[in-house]
Amino acid sequence: MRGGMKKHARHALVLVIAATLFSCADGSQDNAYPNPVPLQVAGLLGDGTGPTVTISPREARGASYLPGTNVLRLANGDLRYLPPGASKPSTVPPGDPGASAAANASRDWLFGGTVPGASPNERAIVERALLDLRLLTDENGATLAAPHSRWAYVWPRDASFAAVAFAATGHHEEAYEILRFLASVQEDDGGWEARYHRSGEPVLDGRARQLDATGWFPWAAWFVHVTDPDATRATARSRELWPAVRAAADEAVESLKSNDLPPGGADYWEIPTWRPNLGTAASLRTGLRSAAALADELGHEKESQRYADAADRLDAAIEGEFAPNGYPRTTHPDSGADAAVTFLAPPFALEDPAVRAAVDRASERLTASNGGVLPGERWPQDPTVSWTPETAFFALSAASSGDEREADRRLDWLTAHRTELGSFPEKVDGEDKPQAAAPLAWTSALVVLTLAAAEEPLPEPPE
Repeated sequence: MRGGMKKHARHALVLVIAATLFSCADGSQDNAYPNPVPLQVAGLLGDGTGPTVTISPREARGASYLPGTNVLRLANGDLRYLPPGASKPSTVPPGDPGASAAANASRDWLFGGTVPGASPNERAIVERALLDLRLLTDENGATLAAPHSRWAYVWPRDASFAAVAFAATGHHEEAYEILRFLASVQEDDGGWEARYHRSGEPVLDGRARQLDATGWFPWAAWFVHVTDPDATRATARSRELWPAVRAAADEAVESLKSNDLPPGGADYWEIPTWRPNLGTAASLRTGLRSAAALADELGHEKESQRYADAADRLDAAIEGEFAPNGYPRTTHPDSGADAAVTFLAPPFALEDPAVRAAVDRASERLTASNGGVLPGERWPQDPTVSWTPETAFFALSAASSGDEREADRRLDWLTAHRTELGSFPEKVDGEDKPQAAAPLAWTSALVVLTLAAAEEPLPEPPE
């Protein structure tokens, strides 16, 4: 673990200074952010065990991956792939032995697990998302958010979802490596910085820490444990991860104030709020339930009871402070609907009719003009630009509740707005064009989980 009193004091000061810049009732900035950066990467080349290289939108024109592989068929019929250990791709004619070996290696890895989907098209979507996730994950378990200079970092939240997506499809080795990486960079207080370099060093650029990681990491550790078909292996690995899970859960417990809610701060919007926000509260609830269940599995009865009790208190506080206003972004009644309401529904929690109604209302209110989803009603950026992770959260929520029609509607939109090579971008602008970073690990993971949930219910943390 890393840490230091000076560093944490500095970040506390940064957070206080940042908070003074926010004046809206829900803590959102008054001014809109700049428009998203243009799409610079359409896909990746690599073998999953070493470096990767990016494919620009220009290079992707007329090209496509060979099915189930990271080998690219160019518009002229030639093949392009990254040989093992190489830093530059090779362009070869069809039938080249090296390209064939690379294609077979991709398929061997892919079908070493499962590929959910009710149709060939759905399975092809999952194949590309899983292969993209693998190429975004280093051998040390560092999962980059996206292959772009502004996103080429490890966000603990995004990486936790990647671990769950790997576990849900039977790729437990990759899932455990991600969790080991996150455990290795955990701070001394049990939390995490907002993001890390792939080497494990924290990115100390003044960005506020995000408490939700202390919820998502225990959830991912529990999910990986309960989905591992090898019980002996699962127990051994979970015992290895337990100190990090315990530290995260302890930090989550200690973060709860006298009202049993976490303090205001940076939520998944990465914008600090004055008041407690739903994105953080809901993720901590899921993490505490998961930590309690994992502690019980490992025989830590005292910790299991402590985390379950804290989750009960947090549940009651969410019910008392957020539910009366329809689960808005913060405890302020006018803070507006937030996509984080899906964090209170399956697969993160048991089904609740009131929450389901709030999810449906938020889905309607947050749908942008291009058909995708905004993070919230008070979102300060361009309202014509949709975000694919938030859209995918509603797809996952629908699939997990058995609403096949709504899940398909959201998935169809996501599928239609991929890059030319089938990768999911972070954003889609008002002209229906992919923007910003692609492939985005968080969206890729969520789409995998959505199609897995449509096939068979995902495990939900017990209450």
